[in-house]
Parts: sequence; structure tokens; C-alpha cells
Amino acid sequence: MATDTLKSDTGAGGAAGHAVRRLLLDNGALSALVVLLVAMSLLSGDFLTTQNLLNIGVQAAVTAILAFGVTFVIVSAGIDLSVGSVAALSATILAWTATSAGLPVWPAVVLAVATGAACGFVNGALVSYGKLPPFIATLAMLSIARGLSLVVSQGKPIDFPEPVSVLGDTLGGRLPVPLLVMVVMGLITALILARTYLGRSMYAIGGNEEAARLSGLRVKRQKLAIYALSGLFAAVAGIVLAARLTSAQPQAAQGYELDAIAAVVIGGASLAGGVGKASGTLIGALILAVLRNGLNLLSVSAFWQQVVIGVVIALAVLLDTLRRKAGAGAVAAPGGSSAAPGSPGSGRGGAVKFAVAALCVAVVVGGVSYFNSGSSGGGTKVGMSLSTLNNPFFVQMKAGAQAEAEKAGIDLTVTDAQNDASQQANQLQNFTSSGMKSIIVNPVDSDAAGPAVRGADKADIPVVAADRGVNGARTATLVASDNVAGGRLAAEALAEKLGGRGSIVILQGTAGTSASRERGAGFAEGLKAYPGIEVVAEQPADFDRTKGLDVMTNLLQSHPGITGVFAENDEMALGAVKALGARAGKSVSVVGFDGTPDGLKAVAVGTLYASVAQQPKELGRIAVQNAVKAAEGEKIDDMVKVPVKVVTGKNVADFS
Repeated sequence: MATDTLKSDTGAGGAAGHAVRRLLLDNGALSALVVLLVAMSLLSGDFLTTQNLLNIGVQAAVTAILAFGVTFVIVSAGIDLSVGSVAALSATILAWTATSAGLPVWPAVVLAVATGAACGFVNGALVSYGKLPPFIATLAMLSIARGLSLVVSQGKPIDFPEPVSVLGDTLGGRLPVPLLVMVVMGLITALILARTYLGRSMYAIGGNEEAARLSGLRVKRQKLAIYALSGLFAAVAGIVLAARLTSAQPQAAQGYELDAIAAVVIGGASLAGGVGKASGTLIGALILAVLRNGLNLLSVSAFWQQVVIGVVIALAVLLDTLRRKAGAGAVAAPGGSSAAPGSPGSGRGGAVKFAVAALCVAVVVGGVSYFNSGSSGGGTKVGMSLSTLNNPFFVQMKAGAQAEAEKAGIDLTVTDAQNDASQQANQLQNFTSSGMKSIIVNPVDSDAAGPAVRGADKADIPVVAADRGVNGARTATLVASDNVAGGRLAAEALAEKLGGRGSIVILQGTAGTSASRERGAGFAEGLKAYPGIEVVAEQPADFDRTKGLDVMTNLLQSHPGITGVFAENDEMALGAVKALGARAGKSVSVVGFDGTPDGLKAVAVGTLYASVAQQPKELGRIAVQNAVKAAEGEKIDDMVKVPVKVVTGKNVADFS
């Protein structure tokens, strides 16, 4: 009897438990996506709306297209770190050839796609014939492609051709084209992996490269094709991204290679090779997009968002390990089939499981949508997208905005675009679909913010631009200091300190940003009145103190006799002060920009001669005030000026 009971348990309950466990293990990414959808829907009433779900699809599109290309490489046990830079280079080539070079648009598109494929081909050649590890070969291409993108564009965004910009638009004003492109590229990926000789070669090479070679497979040639495909997909992603922003950004898609790899791994591919599928990659990209979208709607700090996404990636890799262990110890399925999930022979059972899981997703989403269709918020909700919070100036702007919001009883959501124009576009879309009464945007790039701001305007949500204007879109007002005027003031202050004679270097901000362009233009304009001052070097240091230190240290080797430095923000100026050591404030005068607390301290002790103070807290406070007025329909001025002043040792006490 005991024996019979044991057999019954293992035969019925045990088999059912094993089947459930295998279902969860084999479809871990899909299960995670279902859980995320349910959780976000319950936490935010603005999440499960048609518009927001379309936003998620659009926001996942570029990452997914990049990840489809990376899937080919990872299935073959390789890695491609260059896809983000290749995407930026391809888009830049398209925009430059179709505008400056005068090439017709569609040949320019073909050239851009060919550029991506060529970069991938070089990666494949370095790996196959140069015997370089994939990590090193693609890391080198990451730097080369990014550098070429900056060289071609001269560090400035280039307007995207109108016929290609439709790829970032919608069909019938409703269905986003990037979503359609993502679906098409996903189907092509699935077809290549499952139905072509090249796809089967990828699995063979990833499973055991030496065995594949001995069986007659031309591994080197196959790798050339695999990496070329990855580059081609990166080019398509870059074109879609630039179309969304209506401009080719030389610094676009930075860090996207990590998101692409994460999407592939979260989707169930193994970094050891031999396992992976297009549907899993798509689910991985959607998980990342859902996380970012939902966390934005829930007003979660951008810093914590990075922590959450890192944890998800770690859990995905852990799941991959568990799945492979379970697969290694599992008994072969009836009929002798024991193919790994994601390999071309996974069988009809995998398709059935996928269909059942997809039906579960539809039921859950439909149910939650039916019971939870309202907005989650109450009162006046204002969204604020800052270009970066990795800079004291914008941290102070945020502090001023939050203080004013608390005082006025306003629900303020602040997001960090991390100097990524496409991420900022996503954030603005999320604000538009989540019931914000008004939006404040501090653009990463004035041109790239235009399409998302036009979307908000179309939804009758007033947008207040802060610190930098928005081109090609209507805003309720611009609350800003005059960067050009500030640059002129900096030139006058430095020239007067030097007595109208000397040699100086300029530390520029992030290439392509409007703040860097405007401050640099104002400084150059102001310097025209002082022909005795020579600019001996100009180098970007990306508004970063560490880079300012490194760049200044390098410049001192070739220009040891300089007498002045202009840095386009205080962070770089403080890095220059560190590099100059005892010379700072004595034989070399340094002028910064922003009037940050650390900058003002340096002015007070004399190591920094001057800083152009913009009063960022005041800027943030005034931006919130005007956003509230705009939300309530009050008339406000087209532009609100926040005064800038040159702070020196004589008046620093007034600002400190």
C-alpha cells in the first residue's frame, strides 16, 4: 500500500509539479514579464492604458532591434560591445550624406546600413582571422565607431532627412512605426535562427566550435556573416533612433550595448553559446522597457532604477544557470527529444507552452485593465525631466524645484535622462500618458526633445523648458539663464584678469549639447574684443571633473606656458585647478561656469578666479511656479530670465 501511494504521488502530483517547474524554468522571462505587468498595473492606474502600452513598445524598439543582432553573436558564443556606437555612426553617416554631402536619401540609407554591416564585418575578421577575443575586438570597434561619428558630425547633431523621419512617426496617428520595425526585425531574426543554414551554424558554433569545424563547417566565414548581421541590425536601430529624435546625435545610444546584451540574457540565451531565440530576446527588451516605464510612473529615483535593473539582470543570469542545470539532469522527452530551449529543434511542446503562456498574459492584462482603468494620482501632477543628475548644477535645480513643489502642495516627479536624448524622449512620453498637468524639461539636446514635446502639446499638456530651449516645438515658456551672454561675461572677466594678453585653453562640455555650444559661442564672441589673447587648445572633458583633471594634465604637457583656462562648467574647472596645482590662482587664472557650491568655495579661496553663477535653485523654483500657472491656464511670459552674474573673490560672499 505504501509503495502504491508513493507511485501515485510521484506519478500524478510529482509529474504535475515537475511539469510546472519545467514550464517556469523554460519560460522564466515570460513569467517575469507577466509578474511585472501585474505589479505595475496594480501600483499605477496610468500604466495599463493603450497609449502607455504603445509607449512601452516604442521605448523597447531600439533596444530590441540591437538585441536581435546581438542574439546571433551570443548564440555563437561571442559578444558584441560595439552595437551602440555602430548605431550612432550609421545614423550620422545617413544624416551627413543626405544633407551636407548632397546624396539622395535612399542611397544614403543604403550607405548607412552598409556602414553598420561593414563595422560588423571588421569585427568578424578581427575575431576569426586576427584571433582577437570578441570582447577586445568589439571594444576596439566601440571606440572607433564613436570617434568616427564625432569626426563626421564635428560633435554636433545633424538634422535627419524628412523621408526617413517617418520611421519615428506613427501610422494613422496611432500605430508607432518603430514598433512595426521591431516586429519585422524580430520575425527576420526568428527566420534566420530557425530556418537557415547560417542560423543552424550559429547554434553549432556556440554549442561546440571545434566539433563544428571538424564536421566541415567553415567557422571563420560563418563568424564574418554573424558579426556583419549584428552590425546591420545596429544600423537599423540607429536609423530608427535618429528618426525618433529627428536628428542624428553623435553621442546617441551610449551604453545601449549593455542593454542589448542584458535583453538577450534575460530572454534566456546562454553566454556560453548554443542557446537563444528571437522571442526570448523580445521579451527581455520588453522587461527592461516595462521596468523603466513603470518606475518612471511610480516616481522612483533614477539612481534606484539602475539598481533594480541590475538586480533583474543578475536574477536572469541565475535563472539561466538553474535552467541549464535542470536541463542537464532532465530525462529526455518522449521520442528522444532533449533539445535545449531556444535551439532549432525545441519541438512543438515549446510552441504550445509559449502559446499557453501568451494566453495567460492576455487574460491577466485584460482582467487587470478591466478592474483598474483610472488614474493613480490626485491633485496637480507635474513631471520634470532633467538632462542629468550627475552634475551639481542640476542637483541644485532639482532641489529648488522640489522645495517649491512642497511649498505649493504639488506632486512633482523628477527623472534623470542621464545625458541620453532618447531616454529623455521616453520619459516625456511617459509623462504625457500618465496624466501630468504640466511638464518641465531640461533638454539633453534642444532639437531631439522636439518630437516628444510636440506630443505633449498635442495632448494639451503645457511644457516649460528649463535652462535650455526646445527647437521645433511650442513651449509655454523658457525659464533660463542666457548661456551665450554668460559665455561673453566669462571671456570679459578672464581677459580683464589677464590684462588683455596671454595664451589660454578651453575645456568644452559634452560634444553636441546645446549648453556646450552656446557657452563656447558666447566665449568666442566675447574674446574677439581681445586680440592679444590666443586660444592654444580646445578639448572636450564632458562636463566631468575627473575628465577635466585628465584633459588639463595632458594639455599642460604640450602647453606649459598658458596663463588662463576657461571651462564650460565648474566641475571641469575644478578638475583643471587640481591639475594646475600651486599654479592655479597665481600664474594661471581659471574661470568656470554655473556657480556651484564647490565652485564658489574655490572662488573664495582663490584657486578659481571666477564662475558665472546661474543660480540653479532659483531656476528650478521659477520653473515649477510657471509650470503650475500653465497647468491652471494662467498667462505667462514666453521667456523668464534668471539673472547670471560673474562671481569673483570680491562678491562671492553674496552668493555663498
